[in-house]
Amino acid sequence: MERITSRQNPLMSQIRKLASSRRCREETGLYLGDGVKLLEEALRWGAPLEVVVVTPGTNLPPLPDTVRLVEVPEELMQFISPMEAPQGALFLVRRTAAALPERLEGSRFLALEGVQDPGNVGTILRTADAFDTDGLFLLEGCADLYNPKTIRASMGAVFRLPVWSCTLQALLPLLREAALPLYGAALREDTRDAREADLSRGVVLIGSEGRGLSQAALSACTATVRIPMSRRCESLNAAAAAAVLLWEGYR
Repeated sequence: MERITSRQNPLMSQIRKLASSRRCREETGLYLGDGVKLLEEALRWGAPLEVVVVTPGTNLPPLPDTVRLVEVPEELMQFISPMEAPQGALFLVRRTAAALPERLEGSRFLALEGVQDPGNVGTILRTADAFDTDGLFLLEGCADLYNPKTIRASMGAVFRLPVWSCTLQALLPLLREAALPLYGAALREDTRDAREADLSRGVVLIGSEGRGLSQAALSACTATVRIPMSRRCESLNAAAAAAVLLWEGYR
């Protein structure tokens, strides 16, 4: 095990950049995870780990011999961690290519457009995994899948569920070939109660809380659905709306 105590160490500087910079994550092909529980999930699902950084006394699961193991003092972990309360372990994972498939395998998918909060994207990813969704599409304007907050909120789902970042224009031909309808969570003249739509097959599309779905996305939708709720409430948080609609399709 290596021991590092300096803030100026190149690895410590790299971790700080990975925590704050999407560009750095894209250029290096690396991203951060934090906490022993998330590390265990990464190992269980075969994520390509490269470095694990721990504080003294942290109990770690067995690591592959190829993983670089580094111990740092508590104050240095506090300095490099993107979290307010570090969990004793940080780890670096190599990003794997996620090119769009030539054909969609599966029947239930979720797509997000303009969901900018990384915590929401991670929570939605976790929920999609819980309800056996076949994959998630991140369209224009979404938070970075590899933001540390997204990774943490996914609770390991990021290592299991297929996720593709693409444009709406790239997604639509795949849906046509698979004969999958696109259901937008939005209001228009033909909007149906979500309980009356067959969400067991198709792609559910959810937009940002502030702006909803773009006009291009709405025009591409086979139909739109609404979640029945109290008249006092105008809408739900994007993650909550995703949970309700994913559950309905799962049910």
